[in-house]
Amino acid sequence: MVQTSWTTTGVFTGQGGVRTDEAGVVSGELTVHTTWNGRQANVKIQHSGTSEWFTLTGSPVPCPSQQGSRNLHQEVVEAVRAGGGTAFPQHHPL
Repeated sequence: MVQTSWTTTGVFTGQGGVRTDEAGVVSGELTVHTTWNGRQANVKIQHSGTSEWFTLTGSPVPCPSQQGSRNLHQEVVEAVRAGGGTAFPQHHPL
């Protein structure tokens, strides 16, 4: 099975933070981690410097390509920076 991942550290949330399944809205300095298994992309969020990961609300999503999952990771990073209590981006390139 193919598995690829991307991690971006030091992402500061915009006002209103980002929505997670386990912790509700989180804000501050976060790490964004996307894992692609060949069929879907799974995005987790973590407060930088901690060990607990939270699932970004709406994740995982179908994603048929590695490049699509890389694009998706970058779109999530930008959505986290925008804040507004965002969950998984509604429109993402695959």
